[in-house]
Amino acid sequence: MIVEGKQGQILINSQSGLIEQVGMNLGPADLKTDGLIFPGFIDLHVHSRVDVSGKESRKEDLSTVSAAAIHGGVTYFVDMPNNPMPPVDDVSYAAKKALFTRSPVDFTLYAGIGSETKPLPQKVPYKVYMGRSVGELFFESLTQLEGTIKNYSGQFVSFHCEDPEILKAHENEKTHEARRPREAEIKAIALALELIKKFNLQGKICHVSTKEGLELIRQAKKNGVNVTAEVTPHHLYFDENMLNDSNRKFLQVNPPLRTKDDRLALIAGLKSGDIDYLASDHAPHTVEEKQKGISGVPHLDTYGPFITWLMREHNFTAEDIARVCAENPGKFMNNFWTAKLGKIEPGYQGSLTVIEPDNAIMIRKNDLKTKCAWSPFEGVTFPGRVTHTIIAGKVYQV
Repeated sequence: MIVEGKQGQILINSQSGLIEQVGMNLGPADLKTDGLIFPGFIDLHVHSRVDVSGKESRKEDLSTVSAAAIHGGVTYFVDMPNNPMPPVDDVSYAAKKALFTRSPVDFTLYAGIGSETKPLPQKVPYKVYMGRSVGELFFESLTQLEGTIKNYSGQFVSFHCEDPEILKAHENEKTHEARRPREAEIKAIALALELIKKFNLQGKICHVSTKEGLELIRQAKKNGVNVTAEVTPHHLYFDENMLNDSNRKFLQVNPPLRTKDDRLALIAGLKSGDIDYLASDHAPHTVEEKQKGISGVPHLDTYGPFITWLMREHNFTAEDIARVCAENPGKFMNNFWTAKLGKIEPGYQGSLTVIEPDNAIMIRKNDLKTKCAWSPFEGVTFPGRVTHTIIAGKVYQV
């Protein structure tokens, strides 16, 4: 098939799904657009809640998480392991992977790291929860954590950075933000960076939320530590000054929302390259669960529209967006995926995200594809929208 934009055409082999040529006059176009054609967006942090036990199907299932990803322009996602039956060994990992074989969206699964786990025989990414979060994969002490992480030397390990001892000391505070204070993240990031260096890990810091944490990552990179970092849409768009009695529970996330200064520092860090990835941390908890105080918000449906806000309000260029939503995540995923991802070049997978950056869209509940059926952005009008999501040459009109 041939996709045509204002400045050229992309020829995708219909059988292999790979890009064959990029240029002009490649033939009659199967799809024409006046929008922006990006390499397919890759979301490195998704909680699909698809689980071998079937216990969380009321939150999301394979069809709804795939539909939400396509709706948001996401062509590839990496699923987190904090399920009721987490994938922590070869058998449980294979069982969960088998559930995803029918997914129209390309995927990879993180394996979980727990107090007694060991690396899998095959090459996979890993996730470690340094402190309590949703699910049972977490550590109660830093000594316990280091005793386990030493077994993962050389592996790709992503860290949820909140110090378990600080969380324990603040567990009786009145608000969620006070129970998970900024120093819990800052101290945990410092330790994670030490562990990454000490055990030669391919490290990634998930959902950084503080300017001090970002500065630690920036300095570690300058000192040659092998680390990258994610930031979420909610930590870029919302801050604690926006919380009120009506939205506080719906905007409860781990780590919590921080100050306006933190938010602006994160935006600057994503634009400068100190933060490598825009990752949704899609967590499709139901409205009833949110009202009971469960942390996490859904984002897959709104991933594409959100990037147009970064472009309009914070002067991100199309090249900036391609870097943090496709090229950098592609470099990460190329360690695990057979086809090359993240660029519009011959030999790369023909997955594309087509955006009309000046075609405004209001986020409405009835338009969402996620099974949990709500969004923290309901009622927000973003400057642009996704029009097509193309996965290995297969076109989905959004």
